[in-house]
Parts: sequence; structure tokens; C-alpha cells
Amino acid sequence: MTEPVIVHLVDGTYELFRHFYGLRRAGSEKGTRFGAVAGVLNTVLQMISEGATHIGVATDHVIESFRNELWIEYKTGEGVDPALLVQFEPLEDALRAMGVPVWAMVALEADDALASAAAIAARDSRVRKICIWTPDKDLAQCVRGDRIVQVDRRNKTVRDAAGVRAKFGVDPEFVPDYLALVGDASDGYPGVKGIGAKGAASLIMRYGKIEDFPPEVLGKHRMEALLFKDLATLRTDAKLYDTVDELQWRGPTAEFALVCERLGISDPYKARRSSPAR
Repeated sequence: MTEPVIVHLVDGTYELFRHFYGLRRAGSEKGTRFGAVAGVLNTVLQMISEGATHIGVATDHVIESFRNELWIEYKTGEGVDPALLVQFEPLEDALRAMGVPVWAMVALEADDALASAAAIAARDSRVRKICIWTPDKDLAQCVRGDRIVQVDRRNKTVRDAAGVRAKFGVDPEFVPDYLALVGDASDGYPGVKGIGAKGAASLIMRYGKIEDFPPEVLGKHRMEALLFKDLATLRTDAKLYDTVDELQWRGPTAEFALVCERLGISDPYKARRSSPAR
């Protein structure tokens, strides 16, 4: 009998930011140009050492996406530390050399890749659970029951559908409607003026999706709310892989040590293999 598969989908952009600013806060980023890359590699290897067998990582190869054409104030790469931006491509190269599938997004965003990867995995009957590793509230819309869950490493929480309802007051499929109403400062759209978290949840619970709101509820803000919902809705049709078998980790490639040497970082796989068992 085939063993049930657990798929782990990692937000590489979040992890790179997390490690970059973690090193900066610790005052230890100087002299290690690709220290954040090393941090992400260690995070992924730790997941593997803890039992992850099928894993994929999504990154924002380019910060801008099609959403910038829909809303001029949508987030851009402006203001992102250049020392962080230069680590994206090396991270992608290092992960591939480590034997981990990487989806480096250009027209779409890493969040769209995670949503698409989850949708592909969910169609496979062998997949028992899909874990999306990111605290980004956008990804809450992908949660389904306890089969597709969101893992927030920062807060050490696993959020299933009940957890999404507890956090936002709406079911996962209504998260784009919720975000459209309350806005998302990190993505650069403000939401509908005068509607807060409780008000948004109440409206959605009463009427359902924004398209079903009576016209007078949002009035002149209706079209704006629908635009923000489009921004908040993750695309799930990116053709990233064909079967979850492609996500199975089989060890690093022969080039991995050379890639690490070129980046000036220690080989985390070799270090883990040579460290004494605890």
C-alpha cells in the first residue's frame, strides 16, 4: 500500500526576509553577504530532518506582478534593502542545487505559486495533508478543512478552517472578500473606508461574497471593493508541476557544495550529516 503523502509548501520570500532581518537584529549580517540564503537553506533542511519528504519553495523573483497594473499603489520593490534583493536569485539557485523544487515567480507572486501548488497537490488522492508555511493572511483563503492548513512558524500555530474562522470571523473562501473590505497595508490597498474587521465579517456572514451584497451596502465603493477583492484573490492555475512525485526530496545534487562555496556559505547539508547524533 502506498504511504499517504504530506506536502510542505514554503514561502521562500517570507523566509528570506525573516532570516535577513533576524541577522540584522542580531548584528551578525556583516561579512556574510548571503547569510539569509544560508538561513533559509538551514530552515528547509531542518524541515526535512523532522520528516518532510515532499517539499517545494515559492519566491518572488520579481517583486512586482500583474497586480501593479490593476492598482498603482500596489506593493513594489521600492524601499526593499538592496542587500536583501540580491539574495533572491542565489537562494533559488542554491535550493535547486539542494534538490528542492523552486517556483521563482515573475508575472505572478509567490503567494499565487503557493496557492497553485496547493491546488495541484489537493487533486492527488495520495496526499493526506498540505501544509503552507507562511504567516501571510492571503494564504488563509487556501485552507480547506484540516487537509490544507496554514503553518505560522513565527507564532507556532497551525491554522485549519476552524482556525481561519476564529481569526477572521469568516470561512477561508471568503478571505478575499474580507481583505477587500478591511484592506491590506502590506500589499498596498486600503480597503473600504469605514469598514473594520468586525464590520467586514458581519457583512460577509449576512450577505456572503461582495458580489452578492445589495447595491446600497457599499454604494459608490462597490467597484473599488471588487477591485481590491481581485487583488486579494490568489491565482491557482499556475502550471508548476504535474505530480507530487516531483516534490519528493532525494538529497542534494552534486553541485550543491560548489554552489555553497561560491556563495561563501558553509554547506548546511554536510554540516548536518557530520554533526554527532543527539
